[in-house]
Amino acid sequence: MQDRQDRRVRRSRAALMAAAVRLVSERGTTALPVGELSDAADVSRQLVYLQFGDRDALLVAAATDLVERELIPEAGDEDVSPRARMLAMARHFARHRPFYRAMLTGSCAFPMTRDLNRLFGSLITVAGLREVFGDLDDATAQDLAALIAGGTGTIVNDWLIDADDPLDPDELADRLLRLSTTLARTPGGRPR
Repeated sequence: MQDRQDRRVRRSRAALMAAAVRLVSERGTTALPVGELSDAADVSRQLVYLQFGDRDALLVAAATDLVERELIPEAGDEDVSPRARMLAMARHFARHRPFYRAMLTGSCAFPMTRDLNRLFGSLITVAGLREVFGDLDDATAQDLAALIAGGTGTIVNDWLIDADDPLDPDELADRLLRLSTTLARTPGGRPR
């Protein structure tokens, strides 16, 4: 009995998140009534509040789910080149631009930006930072990862919101790669 309820909860959550991504993408706004989201998912309004608390929490959960299902498997593979990882990330954001643009300019902008920065931070390893910058203590490595993640997030946000259509994922990937290559240089200008 419990397993059947758990499956129903997972299906309802998945339906709500899919409906949220679709409706925000189609309408270009996060200003959607809870009733429309629940109707599109074929669940009750009450379920939105029980599962997520409010509309904005549902929308941020939908974005996090989209990133975890699509982006992390594509861009998180450490066996591919850094450019391939950056290109996979840029292609994901370009493919879902209407959704992310609305999320980054609507009522969910702050939690969405925070979650994207967490995502970018998860792709930066302390070992990788130490390889590039030498022996860093843990606190400095974490601060540096946060700085790099926040800067990457700002560049991606600006690209999603302000760049001309169509977005060019290759241009963004090359831009981010140039920045990471620049960060990897010694103060004298030579690669480490």
